[in-house]
Amino acid sequence: MSRIRSAASLDRRTFLAATGAVGAATGLGLAFGVGPDRAAEAATVTPGPAPAVPVSVDAPAAPHAPYTKGTTLGSVATPRGSGGYRRLADGPAWNRVFRAELAAAHGGRERRRTALASFVQFTDLHLVDVQSPLRYEYLRAETASAWRPQEALSVAGVVSLIERVNALPGGPATGAPLSFVMTTGDNTDNNSKLELEWFLTAMSGGRITPNSGDPRRYEGVQDSGLKLYWQPDSALRDADKQLGFPHLHGFLDAAIRTVHSPGLRLPWYSTVGNHDALPGGCYAPGDPFFTEIATGGRKLETLPAAEAAKVWKAVKDGLDPKGEDFKRLLKAHARQARRVTPDERRAPFTRAEYLRAHLDPARTGPGPHGHGYTAANLEQNRLYYTFRVADHVLGISLDTTDPGGHYTGSIGEAQLRWLERTLKENERGEKAHVLVFSHHTSKTMNNTRPDPARPHEKRHGGAELVELLAAHPSVVGWINGHSHKNDITPHGSFWEVSTASHIDFPQLARVIELVDNHDGTLSLIATLVESAAPHRTDFTDLSQTGLAALYRELSFNAPEARKDLVGTARDRNVELLLKRR
Repeated sequence: MSRIRSAASLDRRTFLAATGAVGAATGLGLAFGVGPDRAAEAATVTPGPAPAVPVSVDAPAAPHAPYTKGTTLGSVATPRGSGGYRRLADGPAWNRVFRAELAAAHGGRERRRTALASFVQFTDLHLVDVQSPLRYEYLRAETASAWRPQEALSVAGVVSLIERVNALPGGPATGAPLSFVMTTGDNTDNNSKLELEWFLTAMSGGRITPNSGDPRRYEGVQDSGLKLYWQPDSALRDADKQLGFPHLHGFLDAAIRTVHSPGLRLPWYSTVGNHDALPGGCYAPGDPFFTEIATGGRKLETLPAAEAAKVWKAVKDGLDPKGEDFKRLLKAHARQARRVTPDERRAPFTRAEYLRAHLDPARTGPGPHGHGYTAANLEQNRLYYTFRVADHVLGISLDTTDPGGHYTGSIGEAQLRWLERTLKENERGEKAHVLVFSHHTSKTMNNTRPDPARPHEKRHGGAELVELLAAHPSVVGWINGHSHKNDITPHGSFWEVSTASHIDFPQLARVIELVDNHDGTLSLIATLVESAAPHRTDFTDLSQTGLAALYRELSFNAPEARKDLVGTARDRNVELLLKRR
C-alpha cells in the first residue's frame, strides 16, 4: 500500500489559512512510495505574507494512502427501476481512466510521484432565489434550464456538498492535504444580492433562510396551481406528477426553512460566471428596469407557447443581449403577472458590489481575505487575478463573462495582454507550473460582443485563448465549468478540465491533484465527488439532510433534463499525463 513520505509534519487540526492578496500558499512536496515499513509523515503549510488565521473546526486527519470512500471511486448515486419517476440508490463506482494523449507513460510512476498541489473545484452551484420576479420559468416548455423541480432546494444541496468536502481526508489519489476550494462561477443564479449573501454565508459558515418576499410563506410557481410546474404540496395532477413525481405535503414550508452551513474548513477562491455578472445570466447589466422587476410585486408565471418559443430563440441565439424584447414582453403581460411581496434584497448586484461582498471581513471564513480579490481589483473594476496554489504552482483566475450580454463568453484585449504578461513573467522568473481557472470553456467562448464600458476594445474567444495558453509550456491545466457537463480535452501541451454543475444531475464537484512523476512527466489526477447526502431518499424526511438527498433525486428525474452531462468514463475519474517542461 502506498504511503506518504515527507520532510516535515502538519497537524490538520491546526492548519493555518493564510489571508491577503497572495492567498494560501501550501508547500506540499509529498513523495509517494510503496512498502509497509515507510513511516507516514504529513505536509508542511507555508502561509502567505499576511497574518495567518487558525481554522477553529477540527478537520479530518490526512490519510497515509490513497482512498476511495466518499468519492465516486467508491460508489455513485444510481437510478433503480425503469420508466417514470426513478428512485436513486448506491450504485457501482466509476473507475479511474488513464489518458496519455499528451505524453508517453513510464512504469513505476506511482512509486516515484510527488504531490505538487491538491484542491477542490466547485462549479455552477446556482444558489437560486426561486421566488424572484426576474426569473423566466415560463420558458420551461422551451428549455429545461428555465425551471427545474429541484431548484427550491439549492441551498440545502450546496451545504451538503460543503459537508462532503469538509469530510475528505485529502487527495484521493495521493493522500496529500487539500489546500483550497475554487469556485468556477455561476455561484448565484439571478445576479441577485440575496443569492450572493446566501453563497458567501454557505461558503464561510452561518445560517441561511432560503426565502424572499413574504417571510411567512413561499410565493412562486410551485404554489401557483399551474400544471406546467410540479406542485408538491397540492393534489393537482400537474405535468410532473403525471410522470410519477410525488405529492409531498410540507415540501414548500421545508424548502424555505433556515439552513445551517458549517462553512468550508479550507481556504476558498472565487471566479465569476455569467449568472453572477448578468441579470438573468444573459442580459447586459446596469438597466434599472431589471432592478424594478426583481424587487417589485409582480411575477410572470405563464406565457402563450408561441411567445415563449420566440423569447427563447432570442435568448439562445443572443439576439437580445440588452433585454429590450424581454422588457417589452414583461410590460405587455404586466396585468397577467401574479402579485407577490416586493423585496429590495432581490436587486441585481454590480461588479463593485460583488467585489465588496467578497472583501467584507465578515465573509472571510477560513480565508483568504477577499477570496482572491483585493482592494486593487475593486479600485480597477477588475475581476481577474493570480494567486499561489502551492510552492512552484501558480493559479490564474479569469473573467470570461462578456459585459455586452449573452450567456457565452470571451475576454477583452486588456485581460488577454495581462494574461500574456503574467505567463511570460512567470517563465522568466520562478517557472512555476500554471493552472488557469475560468467559468466558460473554450467551446463556449464565442461571444465577442463589445463591452459597453470599453466599446473599442477587441474581445477574444476560446480558440485564441487556447492558442495563447498552448504557447506557454508552464500551463498544465485549464479548469472551468459553464457547460454543466464533464468534458476533458487535450490541447497539445495542457489539459482542459470541464466539470459538471451542482444544480443539474449528476451534481458533482472535482478534486484535482497535480503530481510530478519524476520521469519527465506530470499527472493531473481528477476525482469526482457528490454531496454528503445519502443516495437513498425518504419522502417523509424533510430535514436539511433529507432535502439535500431529494435535491439530487429530483434533479435526476427533471423532465427534459439532458442525460449526457455525466460525460464518458474518460471525462470523469482520470489521470491525465503531460510532459514536464
